[in-house]
Amino acid sequence: MNKPSPAIIAQSAVRRLPRLALWLFCLAYVLPGFFGRAPWKNDDIAAFGVMHDLASNASDWLAPQFLGTANGFDALVPYWLGALAIKGLPFLDPAFAVRIPFILLLALSLLATWYATYHLAQSPQAQPVAFAFGGEANPADYARAVADAGVLALIASLGLAQLSHETTPALAQLGFTALLFYAMAARPYRRANTVMGSSFVLLVGLTGLALSGAPTLAVLLGLGGALVEWTHARWGSSSAKDTDKHTAQEGSMPWVLLIVGITTFVAWLAFMLDLWRWRIHLPGTGGHNALSDWRKLGRLLLWFTWPAWPLALWTLWRWRRQLASRHVALPLWFAAMPLLATLTTPGADRSLLLSLPPLATLAAFALPTLKRSVASLVDWFTLLFFTSCGIIIWVVWIAMQTGVPRQPAANVAKLAPGFEPSFSWLAFLIAGAATLAWAWLVKWRAGRHRAAVWKSLVLPAGGATLCWLLLMTLWLPLLDHARSYAPLSREVAKLVGSNSCVEIYGVSTAQAAALRYHGQLKLQRATPRPVCPYLLVEATFQSTLGGTVHLPDWVLVTTVRRPADRNENVLLYKRSDDKANKSSGPLAP
Repeated sequence: MNKPSPAIIAQSAVRRLPRLALWLFCLAYVLPGFFGRAPWKNDDIAAFGVMHDLASNASDWLAPQFLGTANGFDALVPYWLGALAIKGLPFLDPAFAVRIPFILLLALSLLATWYATYHLAQSPQAQPVAFAFGGEANPADYARAVADAGVLALIASLGLAQLSHETTPALAQLGFTALLFYAMAARPYRRANTVMGSSFVLLVGLTGLALSGAPTLAVLLGLGGALVEWTHARWGSSSAKDTDKHTAQEGSMPWVLLIVGITTFVAWLAFMLDLWRWRIHLPGTGGHNALSDWRKLGRLLLWFTWPAWPLALWTLWRWRRQLASRHVALPLWFAAMPLLATLTTPGADRSLLLSLPPLATLAAFALPTLKRSVASLVDWFTLLFFTSCGIIIWVVWIAMQTGVPRQPAANVAKLAPGFEPSFSWLAFLIAGAATLAWAWLVKWRAGRHRAAVWKSLVLPAGGATLCWLLLMTLWLPLLDHARSYAPLSREVAKLVGSNSCVEIYGVSTAQAAALRYHGQLKLQRATPRPVCPYLLVEATFQSTLGGTVHLPDWVLVTTVRRPADRNENVLLYKRSDDKANKSSGPLAP
């Protein structure tokens, strides 16, 4: 027997969001952050270093390395994509070429989330209540409106912005998780001639996720998806047959076996490629304060998934009688597994990133059940928050350009010493257009017109897009100076000369990749028998330097500091023998 639906939606409330507006939303969110900047610290520039080594055949494609060291690189597909982009687009700067496939991965994440939400909203149990005299929402129109809300909820999620614009395995995992989510959500609505296509998407999603550094999560999501299908086929098929002519539940069991089979294959493949590494790290372990760790995780959960998490909780409450239904159970499982990984593994934010597409879907199903007062509260909070953020961004930018107001200008000078602001007409015009669009959006939202399901998420998505776009235009030079290793790398290159041979010790992968890209230096790992005239040492490793190199062979020249971080310093040494002095660059006497 079907349980009553909490959704009461009329046909007038499911009009579609104009496709042009939706595409502009997506483009304004996806493209900024990929253009006009250097690779940022730490994972962004480190991943680029590995991709560059693969493209230059300095690393094994089945065991990606950087300067001959694996350093825990347990992903394959993201590095392959970047390396192939460098090889296939030789006319582009390598640091920009690697971003092309990752732009497509972010677009894929949004597209797969839309289609997954669309198909789940077509489930019989997800449909709104039928009115006594008709006028309830048409199933297709209802599904489309909920899917529009799902994409808006994903764009509005605060934690998506930065991590989704970096060329790291985290973005590849996001793309393949969303693809896998779509494959399982859409399965009952695939016609017989497209079953193979759906199975192929499932294979790509599971395998891609496992080869992107998350094999355990791939196995858990695969088995959980099979469990949802089996449960639905066992207990939900009788009612589904009567209410949804497109659903072929009698075919669920072969699909369950297919999921389990592919998941088993993926688990074996990850094990054979040595990509499966146990990395359980509970809060409070490793000498950390448990209470402090849990507080940090709590704050991360609150802001990273805002505003999706309160709406998702509302969905679980209002749809509590349908928790076993596919439209609730599937996104709930896909959200719960990354949340579990967030609590038990390092890199909490990157694990939490994978929960955003299913959380956005759950958030979308809250909208048909929201009261008008709650929707108004969301609107007012969003309006105040993002308008304030936009004003702050503009005020600080004006202070950088003119010195007025004085306090913001002084703060910038203190936090980013050495930064010299510049004016760009293109950035100014884009930021101005985005601000005017936000003002128009606020006016539209405050106007009196027919309600739509997706209406309550327009301002959150628009505000998140506005602030991200302003940051990636007005503040981009400042952020580039503060978040990249370019200033440090160029200072080192200025001291030793471009294309100089430099040995490194204790220098992180991110720092080394930046030194090679920005400074155009030839790097070697430090050894007892030096081959380069210079040695660069990370300051915190100075005390252990004597165990690797023969200290009498080197003379400390200077300390090079990263302008935006006083604690991130490198020590520059020069060989003391005559041969090194004759072959060295600008520091030679």
